[in-house]
This record gives sequence, C-alpha cells and structure tokens, in this order.
Amino acid sequence: MERLVQARALLEDVTPLRSDCGRLCGGACCQGERGDAHGMLLFPGEAALYVSAAWAQVTPLPYALGGAPALLLTCDGACPRAQRPLACRLFPLFCRTEETGMEVALDPRARGVCPLFRYGLQGLSQDFVRAARESYGLLMQDDEGRAFLQDLSDACSLGVTRPARGAR
Repeated sequence: MERLVQARALLEDVTPLRSDCGRLCGGACCQGERGDAHGMLLFPGEAALYVSAAWAQVTPLPYALGGAPALLLTCDGACPRAQRPLACRLFPLFCRTEETGMEVALDPRARGVCPLFRYGLQGLSQDFVRAARESYGLLMQDDEGRAFLQDLSDACSLGVTRPARGAR
C-alpha cells in the first residue's frame, strides 16, 4: 500500500498538459458512453481508499488481473481531484511490460477518447511523463503491482482479459 500511496502522490500535481487538458475535450475521459456505466480500473489495494466515498462505487469485473478479481471504480463523471484513482492520474499513459522491464506508452484504450493521443508522448508535459514513469516504476517493485501491470499489459496487447476464478 505504501508504494501505491507514493505512486499516487507523484501524480498529484502534474497533468498531461500544463493546463487543464479536460478543457480541450470537455473531460471526455471522465464521461461514459451515453449513460453507460464507466470507470477506471483500480490498482491493487486502491479499493480500500474508496470504501466510504459517496461519489464512487467499486464493482468487481468478470476477469482477473494479477491473480485477483479486477475492480472498477465508477462515478458520475466528477470526483474530488485529490481523490481520483491512480488510473485517472496516469491517463492517457500505460505501462507496457516486457521481459527486459517496462515502457511507458500511450494507452491504446485512449485512442478514441483523448485528443492528445495523436500527438504522442512528445505532445505531453514531460514532467507528467517522468512522474508516470516513476509511478509505474514504484508499482513494479511490488509483487502485486508488478503482476497487475503485467496482466494488464498482456490483456491490452492481446485485446483480451482472463476470467477471474469463479467467474461465469
């Protein structure tokens, strides 16, 4: 949990642009598809931070990441900024894991959502990219965090997810 808290803190005050990037797209990353439930994956241990959050709901998903059921935090499209999940803080970046380590890249799931995607990493604040790289590095030092990131990287690369144990 300590590394998770540190990873979140690294991204507390940096964003993809030096200004509010949500002003470019109307906060598209915080909006769902025409009223559908939407949300962000929670990192291992992060659900405990939202137990009493009236603005959020944690929902188990029918697949596993890192050997545990994946959890999704859903909201109404607005949250207290200091309480936003790590996945929101990292968006639109992604950690691609490989046998030789990890690489920070644009999240392929951001392609249709984030207008910054087309500019690549060079179009983002380099302070943000560095903080994300450091945040992912912290998570990779933890067994649970590393397993979660490896499974997520594999799933996004293949376009599939693994069913959770006991999931139908």
